[in-house]
Amino acid sequence: MKSMMLILVTGLALAGCAPRTPGAVVGPDGQAVPVAYTIGASEAAAIPNRILEQVNLLRSGSGVAPLKLDPTLSAAAAAHSRDMAAQNRAWHFGSDGSSPLDRAQRAGYSGELVGENISESYENDIVTLQAWMETRDTRDVIMDPAATALGFAWYQEPSKKIWWTLITGK
Repeated sequence: MKSMMLILVTGLALAGCAPRTPGAVVGPDGQAVPVAYTIGASEAAAIPNRILEQVNLLRSGSGVAPLKLDPTLSAAAAAHSRDMAAQNRAWHFGSDGSSPLDRAQRAGYSGELVGENISESYENDIVTLQAWMETRDTRDVIMDPAATALGFAWYQEPSKKIWWTLITGK
């Protein structure tokens, strides 16, 4: 009986060390490495409108007016996403010391900046939006009733890491 119990406990302990997903790559910590999301050409074309649609659904559920996609804010977001990748850190200041307002003006945006959300991940746009909605500061940027415009962009590194930037303005 004791030997049977020892075999059972040993088997359970070893099972806990195995990757949870069949065929998963195991990292140095023994855990399965997440599969990176790859943005292909068709996906790249769909992402901005998908985010706009999701943001506007969230806003309408709270009685807040919808946003419109703004190409100048999206250009500022794209430039910042690429710059964050070059700096290898997610933060709101550019490598040249620029602020979100500086970048929006540089891109030609003539309105007022409301806010900026940033992220680095290996996950898709919807998962990133969901994460922003779970944190008060980033949710407030998305749900601010003063906002009327949305810029959204990303940069994906060869390693598949994605640098996301969302900007709202009015």
